[in-house]
Amino acid sequence: MNLNLGFLASHDGSNVKAIMESIEQGRLRASPKVIISNNPNSGVLELAKNKNIPHYCLNEKNFPQKYKSLDLAIIKTLQEHQVNLVVLAGYMKKVGSQLLEAYHNRILNIHPSLLPKHGGKGLYGLKVHQAVLDYGDTEAGVTIHLANQEYDQGRILAQAKIKVLPNDTADSLASRVLKLEHALYSQTLIEIQTNRLDLDNYVNIM
Repeated sequence: MNLNLGFLASHDGSNVKAIMESIEQGRLRASPKVIISNNPNSGVLELAKNKNIPHYCLNEKNFPQKYKSLDLAIIKTLQEHQVNLVVLAGYMKKVGSQLLEAYHNRILNIHPSLLPKHGGKGLYGLKVHQAVLDYGDTEAGVTIHLANQEYDQGRILAQAKIKVLPNDTADSLASRVLKLEHALYSQTLIEIQTNRLDLDNYVNIM
């Protein structure tokens, strides 16, 4: 599958940066077509500028009114840049129904837990890692899944695990899980690009 990637991110976009590095190093054959953020001060927009990638800040306050909804503005922007796979990378807004329909089974999300554990509305960032510790879990990790109408409930495509250490804090756990995120997102995209992972039928022949 030829990957034309469109990224949606809200903050620094460390996963976007890691994926870009995989592309630049030749490990992932893909084209970063556009980066969209809802946050005008996000680091990911600065990253896009430095990498010479088309980038836009689109949110409920500033989307072009000709599109009538933020969802439609995002769809049109992705389509104008020939995006065929949407990568959510720390995008702190729920994806709208129009976007889900326009890119059915073509929107990936990453979550810093072993779903279905510690997912859902309000569980993000350090809150997830604190929940892992509060529940006394012996393992933590990261999940990549297809986005759907519900928070963190789409079909799971890949997971990676680490052990929870006796002296772990939410911060230390977050730091170690983030390294897993960077590796797993790129590897999952490689599996999609090489047709080893089928997004429609979920035939994983790894």
